[in-house]
Amino acid sequence: MAKKAIVIGAGFSGLSAATHLADMGWDVTLLEKHNQTGGRARIMEKDGFRFDMGPSWYWMPDVFETYFGWFGKKVSDYYELVRLDPSYSVFLEGNERVDLPADYQEFRKLCESLEPGVGPKLDEFLKQAAYKYKVGINEFVYKPSLSLTEFADPRLLLEVFRLDLLKSMSAHVRKFFKDERLIKIMEFPVLFLGGTAKTIPALYSLMNYADIKLGTWYPMGGMHKIAEGMTAVAVEKGVKIQLNTPVRQLEVKGGKIMAVVTDNGTFTADVIINSGDYHHCETALLPAAFRSYSDDYWNSRVMAPSSLLYYLGINKRLKNLLHHNLFFDEDFNRHAAEIYDTPRWPERPLFYASAPSLTDPSIAPEGCENMFLLIPIAPGMPDTPEIREKYYHIVMERLEQRTGQEIRPHVIVKETFAYQDFVSEYHSFKGNAYGLANTLTQTAILKPSLRSKKVSNLFHTGQLTVPGPGVPPSLISGRVVAQVVERTVR
Repeated sequence: MAKKAIVIGAGFSGLSAATHLADMGWDVTLLEKHNQTGGRARIMEKDGFRFDMGPSWYWMPDVFETYFGWFGKKVSDYYELVRLDPSYSVFLEGNERVDLPADYQEFRKLCESLEPGVGPKLDEFLKQAAYKYKVGINEFVYKPSLSLTEFADPRLLLEVFRLDLLKSMSAHVRKFFKDERLIKIMEFPVLFLGGTAKTIPALYSLMNYADIKLGTWYPMGGMHKIAEGMTAVAVEKGVKIQLNTPVRQLEVKGGKIMAVVTDNGTFTADVIINSGDYHHCETALLPAAFRSYSDDYWNSRVMAPSSLLYYLGINKRLKNLLHHNLFFDEDFNRHAAEIYDTPRWPERPLFYASAPSLTDPSIAPEGCENMFLLIPIAPGMPDTPEIREKYYHIVMERLEQRTGQEIRPHVIVKETFAYQDFVSEYHSFKGNAYGLANTLTQTAILKPSLRSKKVSNLFHTGQLTVPGPGVPPSLISGRVVAQVVERTVR
């Protein structure tokens, strides 16, 4: 008889863990509270508009190819990828705008125009970043981080220094670049890791290699196409997916989960893998005696920001925008301080605007535009309809001014999503949007363990454990936990 596993949550890490275990011969049931798979990468459809509700950047295409390759598939079996060129646009102070070309030589020319003579430094910066990417993505992120002995390889110990684990990204970038505009562009990718360049290790300049050399892509039809492809593979491998099935309790006896209680009945299995919020699993599903981490532990964690999101359907085509647009036209340090140092609603927020219908007209009615706005905010902020409306007009006024067009009178669909929704929809700890910040003191073995310390058959995957936040790491996290389960429970 095949051993049985239950995976809680059908986000990227849950789909990955379930599919890998099924591929190893396990009998796998995947329980999902929502009416669709994808987790935070769900879709919302309204009046002919199709909105990706969560992730909107497709970086590290090799990780996705590797994922589908494990099951004898290719990305192209499930969706069409297009590379964006320019990759994205950065709106800076003083009405300056920089569009980043996909071609490296063109990008290098752009950097030279911003900081004459910087070309050779850029080459060296990216040479180091490429090495970090090779070692970091191919070796470090696949380690389960259950013990220091995993890193006892003398070669890896030497790599700690070459990989700049002990230096901040901010210091590293400034070693190569002087122009503040270039510094903003080079520091931007680490925002995906839930922290600022001052707190994220310089190892993560590997993200610059992903950005500049590997490129920014888009799956036609939207980011949910990734989840659809992963779901198709999971079903083909025999995973039984139960939608609309929220988990309410994990019954523990003798240090082992004996039953998973849901709104649609009780399930039993040899192993339980939680792909939902780690903190919620510990505090709401498990008896208190079986928690691995205390309230003090969780409250001392540096969380990634939460987000205030707007999904807009616009009844005209937009101009002077790209698919991805970063509005760094206000004081970055001030906004960062309002997230991490003295948490409060930002006075003059930076924000991100995505108009994917410029690339993919299929996600909006003919002649219309699909737009997604995001403001990073501190987790746990008060959240009211009045606050959401206030910030809508703050960012829309700047968006209209910087792009020279009226937009608000043409908005025919408007939905918002913020702190309260992250908590109610995903049980997100403090309403965070990206999990734990990838700071040095929250890296590898210093993250919450993927294996419960007190329940022998409970494991965790996703953005609050190894390797960390982001879509590619979530795919990897599912594989890592499946390998640990196969190795320790069989």
